[in-house]
Amino acid sequence: MRILIINGPNINMLGIREKNIYGSKNYKDLIKYIKEYTKEKDIEIEIYQSNSEGQIINKIQEAYNLYDGIVINPAAYTHTSIAILDALKAVNIPTVEVHLTDVNKREDFRKISYVSYFAKKTIKGKGFDGYIEAIDFLKENYDK
Repeated sequence: MRILIINGPNINMLGIREKNIYGSKNYKDLIKYIKEYTKEKDIEIEIYQSNSEGQIINKIQEAYNLYDGIVINPAAYTHTSIAILDALKAVNIPTVEVHLTDVNKREDFRKISYVSYFAKKTIKGKGFDGYIEAIDFLKENYDK
């Protein structure tokens, strides 16, 4: 199974930004955690991060016919990007949306998720473990 993992804006600033919300582990820790798990499970992955909506859309489009699943943490674009939703719908690859925090317990504007209109599942508030749950969900339900 091949899974593309996409992280949106400011995820690369983990460990620096709002430690009271996101904790002290950094983005390299997240990548290492995911890679160790997927290597153990023999799942091929690519991890991608961008602060640019257009680059995220390009990456989703490039995934067409290359990946069996997508795990996406759209970060702030969760609440604003119909274009990312449309890109996911266009490639029609099973997708799981992940958020490190429980966005429903934060500001009201964070309760809106355009990606959730397409995602097979949304995982919130489980930190790094949310990515593992998303990978497992795709493996169990969409492995070819």
